[in-house]
Amino acid sequence: MALILGIETATEVCSVALSKDGRCLAERNNFEGNTHAAQLHVMVEKLLQETGYTLKNLDAIAVSKGPGSYTGLRVGVSAAKGYAFALQIPLIAISSLDGLCEQAVKQITEPKALLVPMIDARRMEVYTCVSNMELKEIDPVSAKIIDQETFKSLLGSNQMYFFGNGAEKCKPIIQHENANFLPNIVCLASGMMPLVEIAFQNKTFENLAYFEPFYLKDFVSTIPKKK
Repeated sequence: MALILGIETATEVCSVALSKDGRCLAERNNFEGNTHAAQLHVMVEKLLQETGYTLKNLDAIAVSKGPGSYTGLRVGVSAAKGYAFALQIPLIAISSLDGLCEQAVKQITEPKALLVPMIDARRMEVYTCVSNMELKEIDPVSAKIIDQETFKSLLGSNQMYFFGNGAEKCKPIIQHENANFLPNIVCLASGMMPLVEIAFQNKTFENLAYFEPFYLKDFVSTIPKKK
């Protein structure tokens, strides 16, 4: 009977969810963007109050590990590690892209379809991978600059489904009869909780001392322009 708090901050959405034995009991999502540091702990507190639980009732903490926003991931992972350390409970990390795929498979009926989750990485670049319906990677996670040739070979013989906050900007470029775009699939804590339950049952836990987010790319700071 595992009660698990999930935290998802890999994109502009700040999201928390509480699940029991893989079933989502409640969730809170903030779509305002760039409010993770200010809102995350408040959202966790309200979520627990809403469901009648306390932090001491938790059996594990789960967090989206990336790829995604550098700042967002730092906020989410730091909070998750802090909770897990203070409560002395396991930490579970789930790929942001797998969390998107877990939501997409519920909308797709073609057993041989390929899944292409996309997280916006600015301009025409996205963090992405290609997976089958069992979430096994066909093409590993990478940062891709999207053009008309990017998925051409796979599209020739596969129905492919594109989704996530990076997919909409790619829609005008990826023009093919086998290219399908699923709207309204974003990184949410509730979306990754079925994967979290599997990881908990398999005891796939992170080392609190050494776990870091999967940034995929190095953070590059810029000097603000003088006004």
